Amino acid sequence: MSRYLFLRIVQAVEGHDKYFNQKRDGVGKLGLSTFQKITVMFRMLAYGVAVDATDEYIKIGESTAIESLKRFCRAIVEVFAEQYLRPPNANDIARLLHIGKQRGFPEMLGSLDCMHWKWKNCLTGWAGQYTGRSGHPTIILEAVADYDLWIWHANFGLPGSNNDINVLEASHLFTNLAQSIAPPANYVLQGQEYNTGYYLADGIYPKWSTLVQTIHDPRGPRKKYFAMKQESCRKDVERAFGVLQSRFAIVAGPARFWKKHVLHDIMTACIIMHNMIIEDERDVDAPIVGWVEAPNPEVEMVVDDNTRFQEFLGRHRQIKNKEAHIALRNALIDHL
Repeated sequence: MSRYLFLRIVQAVEGHDKYFNQKRDGVGKLGLSTFQKITVMFRMLAYGVAVDATDEYIKIGESTAIESLKRFCRAIVEVFAEQYLRPPNANDIARLLHIGKQRGFPEMLGSLDCMHWKWKNCLTGWAGQYTGRSGHPTIILEAVADYDLWIWHANFGLPGSNNDINVLEASHLFTNLAQSIAPPANYVLQGQEYNTGYYLADGIYPKWSTLVQTIHDPRGPRKKYFAMKQESCRKDVERAFGVLQSRFAIVAGPARFWKKHVLHDIMTACIIMHNMIIEDERDVDAPIVGWVEAPNPEVEMVVDDNTRFQEFLGRHRQIKNKEAHIALRNALIDHL
């Protein structure tokens, strides 16, 4: 993280929560400064150090460090979530579609996958629910990442006993699309018109029209080439998980907090700061920049509740259309 970005975060958090302002105690002695508290937060988030290990370096007590971490992550979410954890707007989608086309997958919006975070201090009564195939309690993060590792979608909090299909069914990833308020993604592929983008996913995911999977045991040069390209582009989300865990070691090691909402704030704050670092370090002179801004979508609201509900069900059936999934994958194979 650059010095400029660090100072920007310090200034925003200090202005949002007066807890981080330096104050005097009852005898007039100055307390901990803003930089002391936030430096502790970054050491805990970036290095995953224990709370009591910060006292020797920053001279801050264990209880104060815990309270500061909770308030810091909550402030990051409240201040920056609207900008750095937003769904892609029309211009973002236009750029993502263009980049997908340059990489060989026209109209691709990103890659989708899940990550498990081990929960060391999971409550005993919840241990069975949160324990999956790893043998210890975990919490699942579902994410969508693009080519430069920006995380566009993050759904965190489901128990580790779920698989990726269960997480997808409970996710809000396609909520805007089902409600017909998602930005347009119209394109033509092999003579067929499509009006929704798609994500690259691995083999466990269902065959939906908005997901494109690889080919298990491909036969022939065309299918082998498609599988190779799909698997290489799908690694974007795996790379994003790896970079997120290397930048913030707290989400790589076991979670030591007891309350689930605290873990949610920590994970969300780390994702937000991950996106902020990407924005700060992004190469504006990268070769993939030739995209055109898209117009804002015009949405016609349906007054009749029954008609709106039937249209909602129709869009859901369209998202889960297996025949459309197979047709889209075959069109991509022919395109490549």
